[in-house]
Amino acid sequence: MKKLLLVIGLLFTASFSVNAQEISDNAIGIRFGDNSGLGGEISYQKKMRENNRLEINLGLRNTKNSDSFKATGIYQWVWKLENKFNWYAGFGAGVGSVKAGGVSETFFFGTGNLGIEYNFDAPVIISLDYRPEFGFSDIYEGLNSDIALSVRYQF
Repeated sequence: MKKLLLVIGLLFTASFSVNAQEISDNAIGIRFGDNSGLGGEISYQKKMRENNRLEINLGLRNTKNSDSFKATGIYQWVWKLENKFNWYAGFGAGVGSVKAGGVSETFFFGTGNLGIEYNFDAPVIISLDYRPEFGFSDIYEGLNSDIALSVRYQF
């Protein structure tokens, strides 16, 4: 009976080590999306646990008529898909501000995230993701969506 439990325990542990995804401690790069009109974002990822990470994105826009920023934080779970492909999902929140015509308005939103990524042999990772956002203010209300391609350097 003890041997059977030992074998079952080893098989159980081995299945987790085979499916565990090795994600880098840190990654920084650019997320190319429309970012609800703000364009690309500076993107940073920090490994939290074996298959979890925190992603922080900052979008900035400075034009002749307005100044804007949008910051997003997303907690993600990462799973191995095949070879160097992973998929991930997460949820988070964000804050932003739009200043136009001397008037500044701040907005808040909740967000989700679903994507797929590829780890190259070099310390580079590319990903394609979908991020639905639900705004809670007059300037940014209701459901907004963003699809983006990201390129990040891992370290």
